[in-house]
Amino acid sequence: MRIEKCYFCSGPVYPGHGMMFVRNDCKVFRFCRSKCHKNFKKKRNPRKTRWTKAFRKASGKELTVDNSLEFEKRRNIPVKYNRELWNKTGNLILRHLQRNSSSAHHCFLLHRLKKGKQLEKEEDINEVKKNIHLIKAPHAGKAKQLEDKMVQKLQEDVEMGGDDN
Repeated sequence: MRIEKCYFCSGPVYPGHGMMFVRNDCKVFRFCRSKCHKNFKKKRNPRKTRWTKAFRKASGKELTVDNSLEFEKRRNIPVKYNRELWNKTGNLILRHLQRNSSSAHHCFLLHRLKKGKQLEKEEDINEVKKNIHLIKAPHAGKAKQLEDKMVQKLQEDVEMGGDDN
């Protein structure tokens, strides 16, 4: 069940109520009552009509950010997920959201998924630490160490030789 918004007053239009006007260019206008429809036909501006929500918002009398309005926006948009992987605890990881979801909902889900990504990263780091011998050759750093030891011995020999003179 979808609750539409009145084009003129921004009030709710419940299923089976109100009026719908479809223009020749296929633009759909929904009205909650005949009062809104008549004002629309008279070409009145909703921002100048005192009883509409558009007027109240324009004149600063109503909250522009309201939690119930945000919830209503989210509810009217169908959210589609691309379900790819299950994580080790059995919870579904949602990898990619399609673009038709609202940005707030998208940010909420990305924030929720950060914990899973962080755990994945920690597991990868632990795996690399355990299997470092596969990545790094066993004698990779020893050549540099041998060279440093040789330089130290030569310096000691030079210092000792300098003391004999």
